[in-house]
Amino acid sequence: MNWDRSKRARDADMRGETSRWTLAGLSLAMLMPSLATSTTNMALPSLAREFDISFQSAQWIVLSYLLTVTAMVVGAGRIGDMIGRRGLMLAGIGIFGVASISCAAAPTFALLVVARLVQGVGAAIMMALTMAFVSDVVPASRTGRAMGLLGTMSAAGTTLGPALGGVLLAWAGTGMIFLVNVPIGLLTFLLLYRTLPAAKDAAPKDRAGSFDMLGMALLIATLAAYALAMTIGDGELGFRNIGLLSAAAATGMMFLVVEARTASPLIRLALFRIPAIRSGLGTSALVSTVMMTTLIVGPFYLSDALGLGAAMSGIILSAGPLAAAFAGVPAGRVVDRLEASRVGLIGLFALLGGCCALIFLPLSWGVAGYLAAIMTMTAGYALFQAANNSAIMAAADAAERGLVSGMIGLSRNLGLVTGASAMGWVFAFGASALDVEGAGQEVTAAGMHLAFAVAAILVGTAILLALHGTRRRQ
Repeated sequence: MNWDRSKRARDADMRGETSRWTLAGLSLAMLMPSLATSTTNMALPSLAREFDISFQSAQWIVLSYLLTVTAMVVGAGRIGDMIGRRGLMLAGIGIFGVASISCAAAPTFALLVVARLVQGVGAAIMMALTMAFVSDVVPASRTGRAMGLLGTMSAAGTTLGPALGGVLLAWAGTGMIFLVNVPIGLLTFLLLYRTLPAAKDAAPKDRAGSFDMLGMALLIATLAAYALAMTIGDGELGFRNIGLLSAAAATGMMFLVVEARTASPLIRLALFRIPAIRSGLGTSALVSTVMMTTLIVGPFYLSDALGLGAAMSGIILSAGPLAAAFAGVPAGRVVDRLEASRVGLIGLFALLGGCCALIFLPLSWGVAGYLAAIMTMTAGYALFQAANNSAIMAAADAAERGLVSGMIGLSRNLGLVTGASAMGWVFAFGASALDVEGAGQEVTAAGMHLAFAVAAILVGTAILLALHGTRRRQ
């Protein structure tokens, strides 16, 4: 009897040790996609000069990656439910690493965009499956903490990216900003190859299903038309922009019709009948739009309005996400103890306060004023993300965790695409200059003020949506 108890205790210790290493690998899998976004954002002014392209063309170095992630993330979650998450996760890490090397070696702007597209495929797989594995390796009582840790690692990638990117730009040039993910990817692959569970990969009914290729094609067409509408032209809405927006609306409606009729939809529309999922995904998209605005506008405001160099701008841009990184795990602990909806609302009001501060921020307040507002926003984002992701995954059926995790990624990246395209257009419009890199101090500041005025409206909308979702659940 004593021997049996001792054996069970040893087995429990081994499972706990394995789950810790698995969670470490999953955390790194969350780090890399955000690092690939933030380092590239930091390098946009340098890449625009290196390839002799305009600001709106340079946006496609970010958008090509984000569009691929957005289009593929739900499909990756669905495929993981069908064929098994473990093998697909390892393949995604490998794709991401090889594409990172290709980005660094790309000799032309066009080849860089192609390499970023492939890199986005790997990132989509990692983002779609990471949260789906949490329920397999972490007890339900500690889910909030695990989600907080993953949020911390995502914020850490955003934190490290600007500072690391600024240092690498000054030291070794633009190619090195893409290579930073290669050793991290190798370590992640080794950790997850040894520790990822296989027993809960997929339900039998999912293995027998078919993949919604038509839905995937329509989703890609919708996102591409939308992003093109926000980036082509001379910074004003012309006939081409309106035509592309109309095409995006048309293909988006076709996508919804196909998803409602197909036997194996890419997105099961019935999930939106669940209040926690419906409001959670909507608020996630709005908040991600706002956070991407900080990453797009920040480098130009710091360099053109405040006159900082690349290395110093990177350090300043890291301060806000650093606040989110430190707040991530404590936020998860708060979610485990308190109601997730209440914690999420606290985070949203902090985001609103930061946006309002940036609307009225005078140039005379310099770096200190910018830092105070951004750190408030990112700390609020950490609270919101831990609470929102926990609430959504708690409402998901076990057999559809990969799909729901992919839908979280889709909502997040829809926001990122909107922030990089539409909010980038708002910034350029506010600055009254297509070539934002060459704009003066005052017009750059004016562009930032307008961008965050729109961002404040989006956060206010997210608060109303969250309150409505809470009332429906009650």
